[in-house]
Amino acid sequence: MSRDYFSNRRVLVTGGAGFVGSHLIDRLLAAGDEVLCVDNLFTGAKANIAHLHDNPRFEFMRHDICFPLFVEVDAIYNLACPASPIHYQHDPVQTTKVSVMGAINMLGLAKRIKAPILQASTSEVYGDPEQHPQTESYWGNVNPIGIRSCYDEGKRCAETLFFDYHRQNNVEIKVARIFNTYGPRMHPADGRVVSNFVMQALRGEDITIYGDGSQTRSFCYVDDLVDGLIRLMGSRDGFTGPCNLGNPVEFTIRELAELVIEMVGSKSKLVQEPLPSDDPTQRKPDISLAKKELDWEPAVPLREGLAKTIDYFRTLQN
Repeated sequence: MSRDYFSNRRVLVTGGAGFVGSHLIDRLLAAGDEVLCVDNLFTGAKANIAHLHDNPRFEFMRHDICFPLFVEVDAIYNLACPASPIHYQHDPVQTTKVSVMGAINMLGLAKRIKAPILQASTSEVYGDPEQHPQTESYWGNVNPIGIRSCYDEGKRCAETLFFDYHRQNNVEIKVARIFNTYGPRMHPADGRVVSNFVMQALRGEDITIYGDGSQTRSFCYVDDLVDGLIRLMGSRDGFTGPCNLGNPVEFTIRELAELVIEMVGSKSKLVQEPLPSDDPTQRKPDISLAKKELDWEPAVPLREGLAKTIDYFRTLQN
């Protein structure tokens, strides 16, 4: 029976048990889509999708996309990859494999079933940028042999594969470059700055900042990001991206730490540690393209998003 018989799509989300993937699935199901969630649970968690198991339009498959996948779907969101330094440096070879071999397998699937496919790329493709803010035309400043390279270069290679499949095989692609994102369902020990600071503040521990805390980041709440991903997938034919998705409001790491302490009501103190290798000093997206093509920009201010994130992490302590 043709998929045209059904009024809504069947959508594959790889990495769907992860932080961003699970929120994306919630939104797709709410829109009436059927969702096949594929995850090997290396960094994803069953708890993130536990509330969906009784939904007749949701299906979970435990699978590693480093191996081919043969399914029938109408669209693919490829989010599978460890995204925090602690996780991707734990097994750097596997991180590169899932970025490169996973992209090849998902692009091969998209080619076979003639489905559009969205790649969750990253602001890390810009490395430690010499351009500020970063536009999609900037090629980046990346160390190819550093401890972060498995992720940075893996994602850069994945983008290459996406555009080569598009040019060579007419695969319909969309590429999102995702900047720092935070919100409920972040892993409490993923090593990312928001989860680190919130957990340390909730425990009353000293908050660790690297360097003098003057390095900057831009923090996008997960609901805003998911909205951007869905808009990108639904964007006009011929628009492939890459498209920056992130919040252009910039904060220093020290400012974030002080805000978390205030909002938690913690007595934590700031403690400085040496700056890690290849840690970017500035990170801020230019989202002019997203505004023009997707009519998208973040709507949730940092204080509001942090309040929801802190509430979530409090539940994990109960």
